[in-house]
Amino acid sequence: MMTRQELTRAGAATTVLLAAVLIWRATGRSAAAEKTPRARMPLPGPAEIAKLPPDGGSAFNRLIHAKSPYLLQHAANPVDWYPWGDEAFARAKKENKPVFLSVGYSTCHWCHVMERESFERDDVAKILNTYYVPVKVDREERPDVDQIYMLATQMLTGRGGWPNSLWLTPDGKPWFAGTYFPREDRGGMVGFKTLLTRLSEAWHRQRSDVDARAGQIAATMKQYAAVSGKASGKLSGALLEGAVRQLAATFDPQFGGFGRAPKFPPHGALRLLLAQHARTPNADLLKMATVTLDAMARGGIHDHVAGGFHRYATDAHWLLPHFEKMLYDNAQLARAYVDGYLATKDRRYRQVAERTYDWVLREMTDPTGGFHSALDADSEGEEGKFYLWEPKEIVKVLGKTEGELFCRAFHVVQGGNFRDQATGQKPGTSIPHLARPLADVAREVKVPADELDKRLAAAKAKLLAVRVKRIWPHRDDKVLVSWNALMIGSLAYGGKHLGRDDYVAAAEKAADFILTRMRKDGRLLRTYRRRAARLNAYLDDYAFLADALIDLHEVTGKRRWLDEATGLAQTMIRYHKDPAGGGFYFTSSDHEELLSRVKDPIDRAVPAGNAVAAGVLVRLGRLTGRKTYLAQAEETLKAFAGLLARSPGGMNHMLLAVGEYLDAAPAASADGPKPDASAQTPRVTADLFASRLAARPGQTIDLAVRLTVDTGWHVNSNDPLDENLVATSLGLSAEQAATLDEVVYPKGRRARLGFSKEAVSVYEGTVWIRATLTIEKDARAGAVLLPITVRSQACSDTACLEPAALRLGLNVTVDPKAKNTQSRHPSVFGAKGKS
Repeated sequence: MMTRQELTRAGAATTVLLAAVLIWRATGRSAAAEKTPRARMPLPGPAEIAKLPPDGGSAFNRLIHAKSPYLLQHAANPVDWYPWGDEAFARAKKENKPVFLSVGYSTCHWCHVMERESFERDDVAKILNTYYVPVKVDREERPDVDQIYMLATQMLTGRGGWPNSLWLTPDGKPWFAGTYFPREDRGGMVGFKTLLTRLSEAWHRQRSDVDARAGQIAATMKQYAAVSGKASGKLSGALLEGAVRQLAATFDPQFGGFGRAPKFPPHGALRLLLAQHARTPNADLLKMATVTLDAMARGGIHDHVAGGFHRYATDAHWLLPHFEKMLYDNAQLARAYVDGYLATKDRRYRQVAERTYDWVLREMTDPTGGFHSALDADSEGEEGKFYLWEPKEIVKVLGKTEGELFCRAFHVVQGGNFRDQATGQKPGTSIPHLARPLADVAREVKVPADELDKRLAAAKAKLLAVRVKRIWPHRDDKVLVSWNALMIGSLAYGGKHLGRDDYVAAAEKAADFILTRMRKDGRLLRTYRRRAARLNAYLDDYAFLADALIDLHEVTGKRRWLDEATGLAQTMIRYHKDPAGGGFYFTSSDHEELLSRVKDPIDRAVPAGNAVAAGVLVRLGRLTGRKTYLAQAEETLKAFAGLLARSPGGMNHMLLAVGEYLDAAPAASADGPKPDASAQTPRVTADLFASRLAARPGQTIDLAVRLTVDTGWHVNSNDPLDENLVATSLGLSAEQAATLDEVVYPKGRRARLGFSKEAVSVYEGTVWIRATLTIEKDARAGAVLLPITVRSQACSDTACLEPAALRLGLNVTVDPKAKNTQSRHPSVFGAKGKS
């Protein structure tokens, strides 16, 4: 599989000559020469829009008929925009014009800047309308288009971002690309007007070069798509260990996070570190996670007044954010803080998680139950203005004593700590943040920490009541399946571990909305807005939603959610799985034909669809006992294992899925170990594994029992929370040649079942019981059958079967000359030393 660096070099090689022809240093033309932009017109209502002609009439362009908030933002531009579709490309072919493709989203700050500087200007519009067919795409509604052409931009320039600006042939092949361009030449950057003119000249005067390079770029992109996701390696714990070492090498021990500024919240890295810490407690892993969680929670990237997090920090210490607030960031970060709380019991992490969830339920939840996509960075034409404060404002709201205390704690200072990234100006306002821990502030002002916490919480509530009266940033109110699924799963998980039934209820309501209103003929639809769902769903939509519904099933015990998750997985397999090379395509087999069909394992702002799909298959295999799911998960993970071994950076969620696979199915693959003994009742199967079958008197044998429960059934855990229920237990008959020593039972899932008002603790799917067995010191040499028994009681949600005993006869040879090592079933027990 080609790396991004290899793709960039390949793309660069195809465009050297063209770039030399087209790019030159800017002439330093003054921005004062710019013509004033058009004032943005308010859009008419749906009834008035319905009366407009297809091209939008004299006041609008074709985007006036769109549902996308981003496209509607550009509906009154003088640019003759087309939405993505056959009409635009047919016109380009008929008129022999290149297509100018602009990809962005409604809360993108630099998209707004380029619109104000260029797309709202008549002189720019005249060039675009005369020499090009301009096409506008909402990357959040059409991530398939965005994915393909962002790859092209990264190949051609070595970087990416939005707005993504590309020049295409009429058959959709890219031949030039970039991101944001200023309107005029300035500061060494070529201006957009100049670029449009020069590229039009190249199109007409150097057409053969343009076509040749477009063909080369398209071929390189198809090569990337063709080689991705072919079986390329083995699965082992070494993949996880290598990834953790790489994270440690890039970790910032002073400010947290990984790498240099700008710093994006490392959702996947945090989950991987905490998952690995749970498997093999390691203080260094936990420290990397907690230092990062602490730094983000204290920084300006965290909205201390309302809760939730901004998109990313432009500096190393998380102070200055890019102010947009995205649903997917907050879903993943809230879950990370829940994990941090579970690992440390630090109540600060619980508070951050709850305030994030509460912000989502208060400000981002649609009356239908779905969740809105984002809040803009800008308000009143300025980035961050909605979130910034002056000391005098705070004192006016809170009074002198409490106002000065808040300013001291959150570093709201005279002259401000905020500098606008676009203009470089310092407006005198501050981003509330904790320059030092609150415990230090409490000692300094001689106030008990708990009291300070309560006073600041009250202050935040008062400031929020004032802030909501300001002019709000634009809210992107479309409901996207995949982003909603991230929040559904996060709320279910948080509700379970924080004891918040309201979070679980919100997750169920959103899930019900999607399954009821965002499906057609059994297939998901990507987006919902203005009472209508539309567009084909993608791999992310199916995988993320299935994963979230499994979370809901595990929290609520409701069979419906597991059945729905299973159905989504089946659809995902049918329409997205590559039957030849392993892995899943982003688009379905019956999707619109695009330049290439990609299987991408790399995490972006959201987890890689292939990673989540693999995790879903592992979870379904564990819960249903169907080995076919585990086999398909294994096939998917092995398809990317080679890339994971070479360069695990950016594949944290794939590594999480590898860890889940190794945890859930160490013996499930075709070449895995066979049990040393098995037993079965109508609803439960027990498989026994032993680390050795020959032992000296006094030696110890490690045991592992894999308990598999049929779908729709469970067994009571070892601690069922009800003395009247039969606990699952592992035992050895008395008067034998061995003793059963320490038995370690898995933690059960708390559930409320139809026959009980109180919560009980149960095991579902596949669980592992581990124990040690010691041969008696006076045991006679020779073969001995050790009768090991698992006692359990299988139940459905409404009834229980009779308690049953699964008898596992383990044949062991007592041999005074037995080897001193335990080497059997390394995938079950790991590498064993002497014992």
